[in-house]
Amino acid sequence: MIIPTKHTSFSESLLGFGCYILTQIESPQSVDDLWGQYQVDYKNKLYFGKQSFDNLLLTIVFLHSIGVVNEQNGVIIKCS
Repeated sequence: MIIPTKHTSFSESLLGFGCYILTQIESPQSVDDLWGQYQVDYKNKLYFGKQSFDNLLLTIVFLHSIGVVNEQNGVIIKCS
């Protein structure tokens, strides 16, 4: 789900995951770096929503489609 619903928490939605991803992109990050950081944070209970790698890719596509992130030389950057 892109947005939270009655049965989907905010952290499990792509919108919530997008907020988390944006906090991780203070400097340019590769997709692998973002995935690795998510796995560490999920394991340490710093992020509570269980996500798949496919959801990470969908979230990045979603963030790109609304003009928040861009890809440059194989890394993801925030748009200014």
